[in-house]
Amino acid sequence: MSDVPVAPVTRHRILVVDDDRRMASGRAEWLCSRGWHAFAAGSAAEAVRSPGREQAFACLVDALLPDDGGRRVADAVRAASPTAGVVAVVPNEAAAPSWADAVVTMPGRDDAILAALEAAHHAATLDGSPSTATRTGLVGQHPGLLHVLDIMDRVARTPATVLITGESGTGKSLLARQFHTASRRPGRFVEVACGCLAEPLLDSELFGHVAGAFTGATADRSGKFLQADGGTIFLDEIATASPALQVKLLRVLQEMEFEPVGGGETKAVDARVILATNDDLARLVAEGRFREDLFWRINVVTIEMPPLRERAADIPLLADHFLWQAARQAGRRIDGLAPETVATLVGHAWPGNVRELQHAIERAVFLGRSPVVEPGDLPAAVLASGASLAADHRHPLKNALAAPERQLILDALERSGWRRDIAARSLGINRTTLYKKLKRLGLDVADLQPAR
Repeated sequence: MSDVPVAPVTRHRILVVDDDRRMASGRAEWLCSRGWHAFAAGSAAEAVRSPGREQAFACLVDALLPDDGGRRVADAVRAASPTAGVVAVVPNEAAAPSWADAVVTMPGRDDAILAALEAAHHAATLDGSPSTATRTGLVGQHPGLLHVLDIMDRVARTPATVLITGESGTGKSLLARQFHTASRRPGRFVEVACGCLAEPLLDSELFGHVAGAFTGATADRSGKFLQADGGTIFLDEIATASPALQVKLLRVLQEMEFEPVGGGETKAVDARVILATNDDLARLVAEGRFREDLFWRINVVTIEMPPLRERAADIPLLADHFLWQAARQAGRRIDGLAPETVATLVGHAWPGNVRELQHAIERAVFLGRSPVVEPGDLPAAVLASGASLAADHRHPLKNALAAPERQLILDALERSGWRRDIAARSLGINRTTLYKKLKRLGLDVADLQPAR
């Protein structure tokens, strides 16, 4: 290793994770020689339990850890140390993983590794405000989203079953992952898309099978529930489960016991169950397409993810979050979004919700030529619906954000019983600022509040 400047004398903690234990130990020893306080872990499971997660400055993790281990390590480190940066160690010319704050390619120079650790910590510090991001893509300040995160904080460490509802693309899977991270459960996060597999395959996928259970079953196989023992299992698109599977799920949720396909031995697991759907389960129950007893069993804690069209004020925050994330992945210099671009984004209805916005920003970064993202870099559908807003106003950003700001203030006033002092506190501003905003937006509280 070359001679590079020693790290700060404060001996910041660094967690080094690689499934080649010698490699992890070697890098940790080298970082210690540079003045850091480094810990080595030879697997994702060991890293999740490591004391190096606590008060960590950064984490240096092999991007090729099996079973999505890099993401699990990143989630665990960030849960313990919200401002810890995560550096992914990737093979030469490999794509940067989305969960990393910075990337270093191997074999890498010593100064590149140290620079990546500093850059990752800096990025994490900027992104780590709890009011604007949870480090999983759940970004925003809308009261509906903050209410979701508040429920998560209160429920995460309990064993309660959670049902997440909402339109496609609103972030149900991201919330489920954040639930697992916040729960501090030592096991894995296991995700199952119930709508992607036929019933016989889904049965085996969830509960496993024994050798000879069906054609092609040449060996015993553990299912997703067993893989999630000690952790969390996330059942997405639960409304697509067949009647037979619903019966089995009801038993598992009640007793946490099941038998593999073709087997007679009962398996017991300790797994947190989170389910998600974009269907109206109550309607499906009324139509006889979903078991009522299963519905009431999973309807313990229900969280509805708000659609993006109701969170217009969050669109610039989300766009900025995805912009820097995509810029890191592309290795491009990006200075930001043009004001006209922001206005165009706010003017679009986003039927695909946050997922559609993320893909639009990624396209703009990957295909754009300028360091400033212009409206023309956006997909045609976004440009067509949002461009008129940008063209019709002299100050597009100010006017585009006026409507959601107006709605936020009205919601706060209504919740507070039209008490302006209480509404101001809930919005995080003082009364004088609220009065100025009311005047600027042409809102008269006396005229707005209902007659008594």
